[in-house]
Amino acid sequence: MDPRSAYVHIPFCHRRCFYCDFPVVPLGDRADGASSGSIAAYLPLLHREIASSPAGPPLATVYLGGGTPSMLTGAQVAGILEALECRYGLAPGAELTLELDPASFDQDRLADYLAAGINRVSLGGQSFDDRVLADLGRRHRGADLREAAGWLRQARRRGHLASWSLDLIQGLPRQGLAHWDGQLAEAIALEPPHLSVYDLSIEPGTVFERRLALGQLELPPEDLAADLMDLTWSRLSAAGFGHYEVSNYALPGHASRHNRVYWSGAGWWGFGMGATGAPRGRRRAHPRTRAGYAEAVGAGEGGVAERGVETGGEEGEGMPFDERLMVGLRCREGVNLERLARQERLAPALLDGLRARLGDYERRGLLRVEGPRWRLADPQGLALSNGVLREMLAWWQELEQTSPRAQPAPAP
Repeated sequence: MDPRSAYVHIPFCHRRCFYCDFPVVPLGDRADGASSGSIAAYLPLLHREIASSPAGPPLATVYLGGGTPSMLTGAQVAGILEALECRYGLAPGAELTLELDPASFDQDRLADYLAAGINRVSLGGQSFDDRVLADLGRRHRGADLREAAGWLRQARRRGHLASWSLDLIQGLPRQGLAHWDGQLAEAIALEPPHLSVYDLSIEPGTVFERRLALGQLELPPEDLAADLMDLTWSRLSAAGFGHYEVSNYALPGHASRHNRVYWSGAGWWGFGMGATGAPRGRRRAHPRTRAGYAEAVGAGEGGVAERGVETGGEEGEGMPFDERLMVGLRCREGVNLERLARQERLAPALLDGLRARLGDYERRGLLRVEGPRWRLADPQGLALSNGVLREMLAWWQELEQTSPRAQPAPAP
């Protein structure tokens, strides 16, 4: 099935945060889409890629991420949306999301984005604490975040913005329960309809990885990390937020439709340097450098999204089984494991073996097996999702190393 969603990567940032391993190009604190030669050189490549990519149905969701997409001007954002509309069309009521950095836009620029058609915003706040923000390598400070959130709240109240989300990070160095409780209280007071709360992850090649290796980064113990997630769930549930995915909470009607595409295993187009897409059941990753991306765009017709440089499956295969397990169990409704097993032609007895392997999680009430559907209990099970997923992926890897592991193919 042809995708009805598109992710567009804007790789430029003022600076690289200390935890970030995304494909980004830092341009300095004074860079801006209106004056940057790097951004001016990138956008024609992006437009060319979109125009040369395979046609498909109108898009129901578009997500402009990065990097820092709010380094672009309103006119530049409008140009990207117009290119997508020209190639695919935008479905009525399409969700059009733009990531914003609190220190990279003002009210006038926000108005330009909304005039361009943006109707949902993801605000990368991460913390209200100035010391924490400095430790993360962030450019903005708490006052910038509060002011930006106020503009978004005002735009929504006036009917100019359908929804917006606030990003926070938990499990930070030196973070305790009292400090995190204060962060959550500030977030709730700003009235975001959606909150994304991510656990800090130490990625290879980052400043944080180097600091950790040098003993300069003190992370909270695992039991505190679980307590932080439990506090998050309690606080946000009391405020009316539904916990619909491990890291995401939303008021009724404000769950991210675009992110749901990823978690459902449906396909999406990916555009831009370092973007990943999954059109027509094939995972494709774009080159992570500007030179590599420019070469790929100039290689001929068909689009980078169709050719790509990495693959996670063959035509029509869809998301690999282990990925479908991972994304399904991250969601509140879980995954229909019996259906996945049939699609993979796994013998039913193999699922019995997996259930026995995860028996301790089930006995503790963290894993719920409800007929064919397996899901993690909220919040305790979701807080320990990484442990369950590690066990499941280890089980799958062991299956792939043994033969036969599947039922015979049905007779023609």
